[in-house]
Parts: sequence; C-alpha cells; structure tokens
Amino acid sequence: MSSDQVKQIISQMSGAIGANSGLGGTLKFDFGEPGSVYIDGKSSPNTVADGDGKTADCTISVTLETFEKMVKGELDGTSAFMQGKLRVAGDMGLAMKLGPILAKARG
Repeated sequence: MSSDQVKQIISQMSGAIGANSGLGGTLKFDFGEPGSVYIDGKSSPNTVADGDGKTADCTISVTLETFEKMVKGELDGTSAFMQGKLRVAGDMGLAMKLGPILAKARG
C-alpha cells in the first residue's frame, strides 16, 4: 500500500507525463518502504500508477527526500547518481530521458 506522499507523486507525474511522454519504455521509482511509482511509457495514452509488484525496463531506487529535491530542481539526476543517492537498474537510456519529465512535474 502506497503512502499519501507516493499517491501525490503518482498524481503529479500523471500530469507531467501526459498522453505521450516520449519514454518508449516502462520506468519504476522504488522508494522502498513508502511504496513505488510505475510509469508506462509504452501504453497509449501513457499511464502512471502504483508500482507495487510490477517490473519495469528501468528501476530507479531513490528516497522520497532525494526524489522531491530532484522534482524541485535542487538536485539533478546525474549528481544524485554520482553521490550514490540514486541507483539505476536496467535501461540507463530511459533514466536519461527523465530530466524533461521532472522539469514538467515542477510546473
């Protein structure tokens, strides 16, 4: 079961993704205990949902705190990765496409 914060991220990301994110793959943000967010960039239109029990082409393991900093633009994904605050499993190319999506989520 997702926390309220994860539900809020799902809603925020849904707006940012729109009908076609350009991802062309599936991406999962794994926040550990609070839950996860699954972005399906293959479906038409693209969807964002609770990621519990789903596997994705790319999984990004990150804390909610680090993710919030990335969405606010206080920390970029590359820096977070280099500092060990973010781990990527699977398709690294998908992770690289996240920048513009996070910028949109910022509003």
